[in-house]
Amino acid sequence: QVQLVESGGGLVQAGGSLRLSCVASGRTFRQYAMGWFRQATGKEREFVATISWSGGITNYADSVKGRFTISRDAAKNTGYLQMSSLKPEDTAVYYCAANTLGPATSTQRYPYWGQGTQVTVSA
Repeated sequence: QVQLVESGGGLVQAGGSLRLSCVASGRTFRQYAMGWFRQATGKEREFVATISWSGGITNYADSVKGRFTISRDAAKNTGYLQMSSLKPEDTAVYYCAANTLGPATSTQRYPYWGQGTQVTVSA
């Protein structure tokens, strides 16, 4: 089992940037694919980005493609989501998740979740 803790959220103006981190503990994180999801108030949790255990495969939601970058540092057991050109519609609680199955866009493919970090983008 792996435990995940996100950090890096906050309040930022539209057009700004934030980098979210997801620190993993427990079993070797490098064996897990990782995903980032977000959930805005009153909406369902939605896929943002995913990365394979090696980092060689990434996939993004169309809404963030070209603005967000997912990455990982195996030595630090940490995953990242670099967010740029932020928009008010990016406001949400952001969650990282992990699985042993590989990169996936569905929440159902991830058994391990962090507690979330709030990102608020002001207009």
